[in-house]
Amino acid sequence: MKKNVLSLMITGAIAATTVAGCAVTREQSTVGEYVDDATITTRVKAKFAEDKTVSAMSISVETLRGTVQLSGFAKSAAERSQAEALASRVKGVKAIKNDIVIRP
Repeated sequence: MKKNVLSLMITGAIAATTVAGCAVTREQSTVGEYVDDATITTRVKAKFAEDKTVSAMSISVETLRGTVQLSGFAKSAAERSQAEALASRVKGVKAIKNDIVIRP
C-alpha cells in the first residue's frame, strides 16, 4: 500500500514538473497566460462548432497572449466574416488576425 502511494506521489511530481516546464512556449511569460490562451482557443472552437455558417473543421484557431489567429479555408466571405465575429465575442480576446482564405 505504501509503495503505491509513494509511486503515485512521485509520478504526480514528475508530471507536474514536466507540464509546468513544457507549458510556457512561444515567448509567453507565465503558465497562466498559456492556460488563458488555451481556454480562449477552446471557446472559439466551440463557438464555431455551434454555428451553422462556420466550418469548425476547415478553420484553425491559435491564441497567443489574447490574440487569436484564424487560418484555413472558408467557402464564402460571409463564413470568413462570421468566424471573425464569433471569435471577437469570446471573453479574453484582445485582437484577431484573420488569415482565412476564401476557397472558390
